[in-house]
Amino acid sequence: MYLATTGRRSVPPAPSGARRRVSGTVLALGTVSLVTDVSSEMVTAVLPLYLVLGLGLTPLQFGFLDGLFTGATALVRLVGGHAADRGGHHKRVAGFGYALSACSRLGLLLAGGATGWIATALAADRLGKGIRTAPRDALITLDSPPDGLGRAFGVHRAMDTTGALLGPLAAFALLWATADAYDAVFVVSFCTGLLGVLLLVVLVPGGRRAVDGMDGTAHGQRGAGGEEATVRPRTTWRELTAPLRLPAVRRVTLGAALLGAVTVGDAFLYLLLQHRTDLAATWFPFLPLGASAAYLLLAVPAGRVADRIGRRRPFLYGHGALLLALGLLLAPVPGPVLLVGVPVLLGVFYAATDGVLMALAGPLLPAARRASGLALVQTAQALAKVAAATGFGAAWTLWGPTTALVLAAAGLATALCCAGRLLRVGTADPAGTYEAPGPAPSVAAGPSVAASPSVRAHPSVPADPSESPHEREPS
Repeated sequence: MYLATTGRRSVPPAPSGARRRVSGTVLALGTVSLVTDVSSEMVTAVLPLYLVLGLGLTPLQFGFLDGLFTGATALVRLVGGHAADRGGHHKRVAGFGYALSACSRLGLLLAGGATGWIATALAADRLGKGIRTAPRDALITLDSPPDGLGRAFGVHRAMDTTGALLGPLAAFALLWATADAYDAVFVVSFCTGLLGVLLLVVLVPGGRRAVDGMDGTAHGQRGAGGEEATVRPRTTWRELTAPLRLPAVRRVTLGAALLGAVTVGDAFLYLLLQHRTDLAATWFPFLPLGASAAYLLLAVPAGRVADRIGRRRPFLYGHGALLLALGLLLAPVPGPVLLVGVPVLLGVFYAATDGVLMALAGPLLPAARRASGLALVQTAQALAKVAAATGFGAAWTLWGPTTALVLAAAGLATALCCAGRLLRVGTADPAGTYEAPGPAPSVAAGPSVAASPSVRAHPSVPADPSESPHEREPS
């Protein structure tokens, strides 16, 4: 158990076994994500090929459509994060998002060939993902020690990616067994999504979480009559964006948005691979499997490295891997090298950035704003990726894929330099156990109180023992 202390400079470290063990909540959420990703990837594995080659969309139209769905997901994340923090029911809000995504599979089954209904079903799937992401990640941060967040997110993302790896295989096995009956894929996907919701209800601990607010109020305080009173955050825009008032959170958000604005989406990379190698359409859906396999193998090691050396550097190195993938697509190399190298580098990119960003931002946020704060970071990054998808699609349509790739690589290299400086100066990189040097203003308690996992340290003063002094937050 972690302690919120006053005046003491050190706290006896937890036993190594306790510190290294991933909590049951993380494993349960990983199981739910695994099953849900099997359901979703059964449907989305062929989506880029279907839209561009099947329906004849231009790269600009595809980029706009992909960006539109991503933007809708980003805005809904704010709603999901705020709803989870407001009521303390992270599991309930996440469950609603999982259920909405599962029902979207049924919508695909009922849509037939109507393009509008198909788009509506896909939008519902993205909205469900947007609602559940921040509450789910908040549950991981609230049930994991600060020095083990990288490992916890690595385990969760590895289980999640296992589902992404199995989904396309299950879909093509069904198509092979049923003579290309897509309705069978939609039915199995719907049933698998419902199984994920059931696992969430059964395996993930529920109930309202007692967390402290940014203004010194707390959930679970006792009223005059002895009853428990819950102080809910106000629903103003100022309160919704309150985490951005913390300088470290603001810098992480800006850094994530800056890099997101020059990130080429994986769907475009697969289309570029198909364009460079003249890959047969039959093999196109298998391209994501290489990236998923690399992500699966590297997610946990990347999380451990991030816990050991700090999360800022792996996050930047991951974007460096994406830059190498863009360079490889520009280089005059044989097709087999591209078909292996680009998916592997894309897997490295996701392993070093996805969960690592949440592990970096989580400890900087107060517990009462954990879900909404993570949603702000995710939303800023996702909205930036909307602009990136639309811009890359426009550049491809106007000037061709080679020029678009050169512009993307130059932009990413510039953004990496800027983000490295932005995240290094004044952004504490929480790796390892840390504590507040003085009384945390959001903790309504005496000088030394036993805290739940959600009250481990004051968010404004994390220190990374693995970083040099000049890289820590100035006091």
